[in-house]
Amino acid sequence: MGEYSKALSLYERSLEIQKIALPPNHPDFAGSYNNIGSVNYSMGEYSKALSSYERSLEIHKIALPPNHPDLAFSYEAIGLVYYSMGKSSKALSSYERSLEIQKIALPPNHPDFAGSYLNIGSVYYSMGESFKALSSYERSLEMQKIALRPNHPDLASSYGNIGMVYHTVGEYSKALSSHERSLEIQKIALRPNHPDLASSYLNIGSAYHSMGEYSKALSSYERSLESKKMSPRPN
Repeated sequence: MGEYSKALSLYERSLEIQKIALPPNHPDFAGSYNNIGSVNYSMGEYSKALSSYERSLEIHKIALPPNHPDLAFSYEAIGLVYYSMGKSSKALSSYERSLEIQKIALPPNHPDFAGSYLNIGSVYYSMGESFKALSSYERSLEMQKIALRPNHPDLASSYGNIGMVYHTVGEYSKALSSHERSLEIQKIALRPNHPDLASSYLNIGSAYHSMGEYSKALSSYERSLESKKMSPRPN
């Protein structure tokens, strides 16, 4: 927390100097407000982060063309804060606006689309809109398959998200398949004691348990526990 406070102090001092040296809506202000928002977000000061991100967006709207990629980034940042505050409908609106701009400003298979669909899927899932979440997660995965190497860890995360939705809607065999694919990638992409492996074994165990395959569930749960014991403990 001390490092965040130092960073915040430096960013705020930089902003003070800009206010003296630059005209009121100079584009550099947007970057400063964004930096301040990022630090406040990391500190859990969501209201302050939102205020800074919104100020950054206001300046972007004045200084940039209507569909500049930086506007998409600002809407995404605002959506993230709303999501963290539990304001799902506002988060969804911001994420969708970000995606609209990306569709105009970026080439069709740009990697940023994967993040946008992931964000939208996460909001839908939090709202209980499982099938809309699944559609967005699958779209994100499609983009990742184009943009990333075959065993990139982000692909494992996407398969995990898809498996989670399938489990929620009672499609346990599909959930199992997705979680197993996630685990396959993790075994290649991650170190053997990475905590994500424990989570995947747990998810696989849950799928087997829901399918009535109790011995397989137990085996997976035990593997999860073994992996968790191997994982480095947080300081």
